Amino acid sequence: MTARAFLIRGLLVGLLAGFATFLVAYQVGEPQVERAIALEEAAAPAEESAAHEHEEGTAAHSHGDEEDAVVSRGTQRTWGLLTGSIAVGVALGGIVALISAALVGRLGQLRPRQTTAVVALIGFIAYALVPFLKYPATPPAVGSGDTIGERTSYYFAFVLISVVIAVAATVLANRLWERYGAYVAVVSGAALYLVVMVIAGQVMPTVNEVGDFPADTLWFFRLSSLLTLATMWAVIGVALTGLVGKLYADSVRTQARRELAASL
Repeated sequence: MTARAFLIRGLLVGLLAGFATFLVAYQVGEPQVERAIALEEAAAPAEESAAHEHEEGTAAHSHGDEEDAVVSRGTQRTWGLLTGSIAVGVALGGIVALISAALVGRLGQLRPRQTTAVVALIGFIAYALVPFLKYPATPPAVGSGDTIGERTSYYFAFVLISVVIAVAATVLANRLWERYGAYVAVVSGAALYLVVMVIAGQVMPTVNEVGDFPADTLWFFRLSSLLTLATMWAVIGVALTGLVGKLYADSVRTQARRELAASL
């Protein structure tokens, strides 16, 4: 079982996860984006709309002007979304596979399949879920354009904190495992992560720029965004765990045959 074998499977799984994520995002997420864009366009001042139509002969807002936009909405919601989903899926699948390969034999008594499952689960929680709970996705028309840089920096800073603390909690759990067993190790690691992230969530700035945006539209947009994230990680975690388990079983059988042949 080499890192190359893990990586190849991770890239293939990432490709599959990208397709699955695209389907979910297109069917569940894009309708919410369209609703948000429609609300954004409807909120534009009527005078500005009339002036733009008179002077340019076009719609007042770039979201509604697919012909003049650099990338039309039709391309964004189809080929653009597919390309982005596959790129992220392949990259994420490769990273999860390489981390899993590096940690095989280093997480207590976990086998390769279990190690891969743990890496995927921790990755989803630390990299996707917890940062999303603090700084959830926002649709068009929500948030000021002047604060995009600040909001982005807050999000990535929180992601960095979450990942670092997740690594520290995993190291702590791994060390406690040898002395106190799995139960104490897992509870201690989870408690460390939970306490630190709750404190970080209270200390980090809160972004509240929703304004009078409809609560139901915002809720369904964020729910669809979270579902899209979960799809990506679920496909990578489940599929890669299965492939690594098969790889390990084949490796064990091959090693057993070699030992049997050597003993003859």
